[in-house]
Amino acid sequence: MGLLSPWRRANIRVVLEMPCRLSGYSQPRFFGRAVLEQPRRLSGCLKPQFFSTSLRNDAPKRLAMDDFTCDLLRNFSIIAHIDHGKSTLADRLLELTGTIKKKEIGKNEQVLDKLKVERERGITVKAQTASMVHHFKGRNHMLNLIDTPGHVDFSWEVSRSLAACQGALLLVDASQGVQAQSISVFHDARDRGLTIIPVLNKIDLPAAQPEQIAAQMQSTFGINPDNIIHISAKTGQGVEDILEAIITRIPPPIGSATAPLKAFLFDSFYDRYRGVISLVNVQEGILRKGDKITSCHTRKKYEVTELGIMYPEEVPTDSLRAGQVGYIACNMKESSEAHIGDTLHRVGEPVEPLPGFQPAKAMVFAGIFPVESSDFPKLEESIKRLTLTDRSVTVQRESSAALGQGCRLGFLGTLHMDVFRQRLEDEYDANIIVTAPTVPYRLIYRDNKEVFVSNPTEFPETADSTCKVKEIQEPVVKASIIVPEEYFGDMMELCFSHRAEELDHRYLDSGTNSSGSSRIMLICTIPLSEIVTNFFDQLKSRSSGFASFDYEDAGYKQSDLAKMSFLLNGNPVDALSIIVHRSVADDLARVWVKKLHKVIPRQLFEVPIQAVIGKKVLARETLRAMRADVTAGLYGGHYERKMKHLENQKEGKRKMKKVGKVNLPQEAFFDILSNKS
Repeated sequence: MGLLSPWRRANIRVVLEMPCRLSGYSQPRFFGRAVLEQPRRLSGCLKPQFFSTSLRNDAPKRLAMDDFTCDLLRNFSIIAHIDHGKSTLADRLLELTGTIKKKEIGKNEQVLDKLKVERERGITVKAQTASMVHHFKGRNHMLNLIDTPGHVDFSWEVSRSLAACQGALLLVDASQGVQAQSISVFHDARDRGLTIIPVLNKIDLPAAQPEQIAAQMQSTFGINPDNIIHISAKTGQGVEDILEAIITRIPPPIGSATAPLKAFLFDSFYDRYRGVISLVNVQEGILRKGDKITSCHTRKKYEVTELGIMYPEEVPTDSLRAGQVGYIACNMKESSEAHIGDTLHRVGEPVEPLPGFQPAKAMVFAGIFPVESSDFPKLEESIKRLTLTDRSVTVQRESSAALGQGCRLGFLGTLHMDVFRQRLEDEYDANIIVTAPTVPYRLIYRDNKEVFVSNPTEFPETADSTCKVKEIQEPVVKASIIVPEEYFGDMMELCFSHRAEELDHRYLDSGTNSSGSSRIMLICTIPLSEIVTNFFDQLKSRSSGFASFDYEDAGYKQSDLAKMSFLLNGNPVDALSIIVHRSVADDLARVWVKKLHKVIPRQLFEVPIQAVIGKKVLARETLRAMRADVTAGLYGGHYERKMKHLENQKEGKRKMKKVGKVNLPQEAFFDILSNKS
């Protein structure tokens, strides 16, 4: 900067110190890259004054990853049914290892639940990774936790997390017992060969029955009750025993630091400044900053610009060694380049690809339209940005004569769809209309060609003689329902009313507890279209909240389906078309027609509202016309004067009905589609 006069140097100093004094710092600081290091000479003060560029004093120190060899590493996951305390246990583990500051007892921060929707609903939607350092028997061990969601819709997230682990904590609520998703994730972890540590949580609750639930776990999973760790994640009781069990029971990862680099990509997220950030598990070799790597799936080459571990936020490191889990940034521009299950290796050193797993398959489809048609470009951009962080959503443009331009999105389930909708509204302030959810149907034509259809407007009219469709198949799932014995009859009735088949049941316990109530697992095959509407609500209602539900894909099955359309004044409304089973078509038609009759505003002419399949009308309601009192100004005289005016009005209404169009407002669509009844 050259020589500066005292007056000019004093002015520069006042400008640089001002933000720091306003923010309450006792020492002068400068929050920028340029650092002024001129000594202060005013008022006879010769003491040099320097300005710090640090944003925080408590920044985590850079960890020496070379100290953590494979025998000092443990990669594990927490698996459980929804609301059994996974996020709370993760908080206590992070506190005990000093990864985060310890708060008041019982305060649940949900450190790994970073989305607003996760904190509001109290559920985990996105799998998160966190590394911890725990001192055990004189040595520091690095524990890599990969948290998982508990709802059945996010089972794909669970499978991705388990692929990067050698062990898992099976968490069961001591007051609720073994539930449907607990069984599903247990078998998934066992099939992958993971070491399972059984944990009984919430033993501090008054309703907890640890001995009975431990017996349930023994009969369901074949687990020795002596190996079950009893804890309370809320108070921290017994959590230290979990840290010891992780180190002593879960085997360390197997890998050689001298072998060629082989890294398993199991997750990714998007950063608007750095592009795609990939979460990897280094199987063999060492990954350093500046390395040139390539993908076995896309064959594209990248340069590692940053790497590190999640501690639980991003902490840069010098390298990632065999067995370690961390993140890498390598200038990936599109999230599609980070193929989940891909194998990364160093350029010029090809390796055998690791076995991946099946990509996510959309099970539920719905159309999303803006309430104001002019907002479509903004909505499309919002959906594009949101899908960068949620790879399992499929997007396709669609157009509706009634709703205008929109997007057809595919989701893993109805909860996934609801979470995506809420994130659109919260994070991007979107005002949207979501159509009724549908499932993908398989159409088999006479020439054996197969076509999958998820949009009702594309579904053919099977009643038409010119239709070349030979067979229609719908997706079915194998459902598991665990319910107390006293609600078994209600569950049977609920399943039969939703076209369930192949019902079977077995007792999970003998009912020898103090209440004398035993639990039954009900297994059946049910169409997916029956459970995407209000099946789960009815399940909880009929069982007083005690039933738990889980399902898995069971392929396709032939079914008698048809497209139901709705006519307003003889004109079809494409956005209201639905695909129904013929056995419930009549009842469903009456319900929807009455719903339309309530929300459609009255017109100047009579409007018939009809539900049709093909050319057959199943239900009809008539919306009466608004009428003006044309005889109000007639006083006295013959009655034929009044009749003449009334006949003229009737003729005008008749002509208006021929040429009139009913424009269904967006608010009416919103009322219809947001009401589940």
